[in-house]
Amino acid sequence: MEQNEASRTLANRLICYFAGLFIMTAGIAISVKSNLGVSPVSSIPYTLTRCWGIEMGKATILFHCVLVLLQILILRKSFQLKSLLQIPVGVVFGYFTTFCNYLMTFAPTPENIAVRIGMVLVSIVLVAVGIFFYLPADIMPLAGEGIMQAVSHVSSIAFPKVKVGFDITMVLISLVACLIVLRSMGSVGIGTALSAVLVGVVLGQIMKLWAKHRKTRGACASRA
Repeated sequence: MEQNEASRTLANRLICYFAGLFIMTAGIAISVKSNLGVSPVSSIPYTLTRCWGIEMGKATILFHCVLVLLQILILRKSFQLKSLLQIPVGVVFGYFTTFCNYLMTFAPTPENIAVRIGMVLVSIVLVAVGIFFYLPADIMPLAGEGIMQAVSHVSSIAFPKVKVGFDITMVLISLVACLIVLRSMGSVGIGTALSAVLVGVVLGQIMKLWAKHRKTRGACASRA
């Protein structure tokens, strides 16, 4: 009985995990379609797409592999072999990215700036919802989170501060590459700034609403 319950729990966690990853990539695809810049963690793969024509899903997989390699170099003997699973997770994330970008090719390209900003806001909500499903499942972090955890572990700097530094670094690298190759901001724009600021805010609100919902359900169950 306990084994069956554990199997069901694992199955539910996996469903939430992969659903979260897919929702995140849907949000990324919408931000790409808006052409106002993508979130900081997606800026490097999108830069590879804009500057050198590498399909974004493949660029995402390549980026995740590089981040895992950096984790190995940073952690050395402290690196855990199970963290190599971030590579197949990155492959799945890359294929989700390819699929969602393909779906967005059927949508008209917006010209109105208000519509484009609206798309960025929708993408922010979707990324936040995706994180809400993906993180609590506690299966395997994406390589971006993995390297931030590695830097935090080695430097003893708090994870939130490492995340801010990581996001800024990704945006700066993307911006410099686009300015050199494209002579424009390319993958960096107002959408990048909005994502950096608002994803965490929206995620916080979702978590508050969920906690309130669970508390309400618990109160109703106890009265029954």
